[in-house]
Amino acid sequence: MGLTDTLHIEPVSAGPTHAEAVMLVTPEVMQPYGFVHGGATLALLETAASLGAAQSFDAASERPFGVDVQVRHRKPGRAGTLRGVADLARTEPSRAGGVKQFWAVAAYDDEGDVVSEGSVMVKIVPLSRLEEKERERAAARERAAGE
Repeated sequence: MGLTDTLHIEPVSAGPTHAEAVMLVTPEVMQPYGFVHGGATLALLETAASLGAAQSFDAASERPFGVDVQVRHRKPGRAGTLRGVADLARTEPSRAGGVKQFWAVAAYDDEGDVVSEGSVMVKIVPLSRLEEKERERAAARERAAGE
């Protein structure tokens, strides 16, 4: 069971430039004062962006990582369903290889009002780069242990 299961987040649609997911407003996603927890909304929005990112990477040789989330909460969620929408705004090469994807994201309540909006950056990283970084970390650990 993962975070999306705990938060009752379900994918609705996913394409390389647009993705949507929904989250039921349940006690698990509420903060103590009766509103949807902002962290749950962030998880919904990052999930929507990740669903879209998953449509444009090669799982055999790459991995996607949400690396930056900038979201403004505009209205408290209280009940019903939140719909997270992600639209690909732009892509650019990453300095270390791979690609950065910038997703415009928004969460809507059942009335269609924006609850939260912002952006999520997803970095598509080649497995070779992840392996290289792990070798560097292992070497650093060995050097530190020898000191």
